[in-house]
Amino acid sequence: MTTKHENYYVPAQSIWPITGAIGLFLIAFGAGTYIQQLSTEQSSGGYTLIAGIAVIIFMLFGWFKNIIDESMSGLYSAQMDRSFRQGMSWFIFSEIMFFGAFFGALFYARMVAIPWLGGASNNAMTHEVLWPTFEAIWPLVKTPDGTTTEAMGWGGLPLYNTLILLTSSVTLHFAHVSLEKSKRGALKVWLGLTILLGIGFLFLQVEEYVHAYQEMGLTLTSGIYGNTFFLLTGFHGMHVTLGTVFLIILFFRVLKGHFTPDNHFAFQSGSWYWHFVDVVWLCLFIFVYVL
Repeated sequence: MTTKHENYYVPAQSIWPITGAIGLFLIAFGAGTYIQQLSTEQSSGGYTLIAGIAVIIFMLFGWFKNIIDESMSGLYSAQMDRSFRQGMSWFIFSEIMFFGAFFGALFYARMVAIPWLGGASNNAMTHEVLWPTFEAIWPLVKTPDGTTTEAMGWGGLPLYNTLILLTSSVTLHFAHVSLEKSKRGALKVWLGLTILLGIGFLFLQVEEYVHAYQEMGLTLTSGIYGNTFFLLTGFHGMHVTLGTVFLIILFFRVLKGHFTPDNHFAFQSGSWYWHFVDVVWLCLFIFVYVL
């Protein structure tokens, strides 16, 4: 690896920001259209959503390649390293706010809206007029039109996925320690195992969704419970997918001999993100599945 550049490096113009913006637009538009088309036989929204995800993955690999090439060319200074650390810290903070909004919606529905409709705060008539058979309980497994569903329990697949993610945080920590101790063989093993655990989590989450739709009648149209369940777990699954892609890229960099005990912030940032995703899942498991 060449010596780091002394000055602050300003990269050339790049197509990746606009590519990422297009991908995010396709994801947002496709997801909204897909939800609207759930009661119809149209599927254009689903295809648009898949196209958006593909664009984002393409952007990630392309953008990461450029950054890796710049880093390995010695263009980054100590100031640039600090910028990366600050950028990753703010990114994770924005993700905390993102999930905080969805958890806030969940808590508002459970602690405010449902009790109020059930007669709390001297509200004795609203549910009698709008929904005479309403019962202020959570999870709310019945919709105003009489459709009933089944609540997803915490045992089985959700518990297995919790154990998988907790284990993956441990294996990634061991991978990080191995890197700091220059144990390249152990680093490859622990990081590879972490990736397999992440893929296993995603596979079991797909199995859970199939079970929810086909056997439990739990769908996105299952009222406030179905909405909050799939939005929270679905967005988390998207973050696990992104984290797994991140780890795969790090694994290939490890195979090529990148990173040293004193210079491996890219690996450290991937570790930060993965541990954050694991903490979010623990909150999901407690507040969505258990309580």
